[in-house]
Amino acid sequence: MPGTANSIITPQTPQSSFVACSTANTSYTTSPTNTVLVATAGAAGARLTKLRAIPLASVTATQLQEFRSSDAGTTKRFSNSALMAAYTMAQTTAAPVTDFGYSDDNPKILQAGEQLYVAIGVTGAVGFEAEWANY
Repeated sequence: MPGTANSIITPQTPQSSFVACSTANTSYTTSPTNTVLVATAGAAGARLTKLRAIPLASVTATQLQEFRSSDAGTTKRFSNSALMAAYTMAQTTAAPVTDFGYSDDNPKILQAGEQLYVAIGVTGAVGFEAEWANY
């Protein structure tokens, strides 16, 4: 959508996704392995307001990794991480959610077509949930 001078452009199209990671990534170069695409910004960019993870099975403590790509995944840059604590899955406890801290008050702005990838540092079963809105 083209911008108009002195006009505020707000996010227009809500988006969400859920992906799972199971194999560890131990590379922080621009070509990490075992990353999973979780979000792609629209043609005018996007505003990411949620990125969080939940164990899908018992997990050891693991680094949750976020990578950004502005060239359709050819180059991925390590941009954020969070620590998921060890957890033993049980039907009598709540599975803990690890939040990357994005919100309406603290969004991550993605440029047009930019992609967000996620990975885990230790092999396991972790689900990632993302919510964003395209401009």
